[in-house]
Amino acid sequence: MDTSRTSYTTETSEGEDRNTKRKEPSQTPTESLEFVNRAVKNKTVNPMLECTAEQVEEVKIVLRILPIFMSTIMLNCCLAQLSTFSVQQASTMNTNLGSLKVPPASLPVFPVIFIMILAPIYNHIIIPFARKVTKSEMGITHLQRIGTGLVLSVVAMAVAALVEMKRKRIAANSGLVNSTKPLPITFLWIALQYLFLGSADLFTLAGMMEFFFTEAPKSMRSLATSLSWASLAMGYYLSSVLVSLINTITSRYRDTPWLFGSNLNKYRLERFYWLMCILSGLNLSHYLFWASRYKYKSMRKTLSQPNN
Repeated sequence: MDTSRTSYTTETSEGEDRNTKRKEPSQTPTESLEFVNRAVKNKTVNPMLECTAEQVEEVKIVLRILPIFMSTIMLNCCLAQLSTFSVQQASTMNTNLGSLKVPPASLPVFPVIFIMILAPIYNHIIIPFARKVTKSEMGITHLQRIGTGLVLSVVAMAVAALVEMKRKRIAANSGLVNSTKPLPITFLWIALQYLFLGSADLFTLAGMMEFFFTEAPKSMRSLATSLSWASLAMGYYLSSVLVSLINTITSRYRDTPWLFGSNLNKYRLERFYWLMCILSGLNLSHYLFWASRYKYKSMRKTLSQPNN
């Protein structure tokens, strides 16, 4: 009896060991981004500097996320215009709504209102419809949401340029180029760019937060989530750099720079908006290049599993 129990125990333990070995993840790093694999393959002088295959794979995930992160900075650069030049534009226009006079500085409330209206439509109409069309639980992938927001940012800058051209044309036709009187055009035209940029922010911010949180390693999820705020800060800083750079370059070819002076009607703001539109288009191309080659974490795990 004891011998049979011992043999049974031995066989059971051997079977468990085999199952454990099968369940253990492979300690060999994947072939993608092979230059990072040197951290595992090369021997280190100090044992404390040794890396595991899992740590190497986590670094690869971060490297794959970075191009997507960089693509969102230009969108936030466009959003910076809502609290700067757009307010200046509205201050030269008719801000009356019936008997109510709207302060131009309160215009940034428009994207908040648009997001409050669009968010329920997005969650209760767009997403369920996308789920039916794509027959997937997610409906729209994280990268598709970010891409939609980047497309809307390109449209927003084109709309902003067209509205500014219309505003300046009315100022010239009314003989109010050098006047401080309000132009005979309602400030609601400015709301169009707020609508598109607010929608772009809704799609991109939601997709970006979910993308960073789901794709980042568990030990770096808090850091990955903070990337959305880092993108916002870098976008606003980039806006300041672009304005300074444009003024420096254009001052060499004309008496006054594009975006300098006390009279907004003499600005070349429409050219700046067209430049932002072109840069946003190039940024969209850059995003599509990386997004089309990105493989989600769940897809990489499926491809890495050996066929039984």
